[in-house]
Amino acid sequence: MIKTKRLTLRPLTYEQLVKYAQCDNSLEEELGLKESSRKISPELKEALEQTIIPNVADKTKNYLYSTLWTAILKTENRMIGDICIYGEPNPDGFIEIGYGTYDEFQGKGYMTEILSGLIKWAKAQQIVKAILASTDKVNIASSRVLEKNNFIKIGETETLINWKLEIGSEPGV
Repeated sequence: MIKTKRLTLRPLTYEQLVKYAQCDNSLEEELGLKESSRKISPELKEALEQTIIPNVADKTKNYLYSTLWTAILKTENRMIGDICIYGEPNPDGFIEIGYGTYDEFQGKGYMTEILSGLIKWAKAQQIVKAILASTDKVNIASSRVLEKNNFIKIGETETLINWKLEIGSEPGV
């Protein structure tokens, strides 16, 4: 688990991911959390079924690099968002992330804090050299989360901006 000022980031096990995908508050009940109003987008549902759950089930892989890390707001004992690493580091030591904050918790700086916590965790993993992310060009809030965590733009497509954070490249590190 990763702890930040306001949040606890908890990596979900295979069984917990199955409950997460059911979206019936069974996961919240297991974790002793208040019920949530979270919804799963079609894209996340597909990622859970096609990639995340099968990768976490693969015992040859370190599940921490494939599972959802759910963010729990300490003061409310409630899930507020998730962050995911898209698999183990590549041969260059790069990992890629994706994230989302539940609607009612957006605009409060939680994702900036979630990402900051994950960056601290990644720095402690000797194999991780950089973190990559992509944002939709129209998603200004997501771009701001990356900028606040010292990511730099490394390219773009017609619809996406690609970002990178070199681990250990920030001043004083």
